[in-house]
Amino acid sequence: MLDRRLALMQLSDSFFPSGSFTLSHGLESLVATGQVRSSEDFQDFLTLLLYNRVGSCDLVALFHAYRASATQNLAAVQQIDHRLFAQTLVQEAREAQQKSGKALLMVAQTTWADVQLEWLLDQSEAGHLHCLHPIVFAVVGRVAGLTESDVAFAFLHSFVTGLAGAAIRLGILGHIRSQIVLRTIAADIEAVIDHAADQALDTMWSCTPAIDLAQMSHRRLMVKQFAS
Repeated sequence: MLDRRLALMQLSDSFFPSGSFTLSHGLESLVATGQVRSSEDFQDFLTLLLYNRVGSCDLVALFHAYRASATQNLAAVQQIDHRLFAQTLVQEAREAQQKSGKALLMVAQTTWADVQLEWLLDQSEAGHLHCLHPIVFAVVGRVAGLTESDVAFAFLHSFVTGLAGAAIRLGILGHIRSQIVLRTIAADIEAVIDHAADQALDTMWSCTPAIDLAQMSHRRLMVKQFAS
């Protein structure tokens, strides 16, 4: 139990070097164009992402990848990775998922020795796996001995705290206000996880057009703190 709790804290900690701290998921563009100006705007942005992209798409794929990993069905893990890649229409989002997934895998392999992690790396290097972050996170969490519920909570905790950190760096939130926002959306996180756990893989969907456009326009910003 002690090892599992430590693994849970380790994976969900922003100190874990998965590369996610370099991503703003379009927030930097929205701040630069004045579409996100306040903590209330940021909370709306975060809630929209949770319900209309991460919870309805990434998290569904994560649950299925975890279950495939738990049954040693690596062919299914590969299929889920390809399905999520096809579902992620914005190129910048796909590239961000791949970069953070590969970074997570590299660190995880040196932390937890497991044949599935070796397989992920081999398939990625051979070009047979996109190595998307939710898929890698699911397998790493399973390898670390976490339950699927723990993995889902760790994944979303890492996601929302990473974005809160981005909002602080962009001057939208202060440290105290960020904690209030995180506490406020706790019920949303639980609801998103409960819903995603029961969804079939072919029900994945996302609809965040304004955020998608912000991600696509990010590369045109003159000054950038984040990779997306």
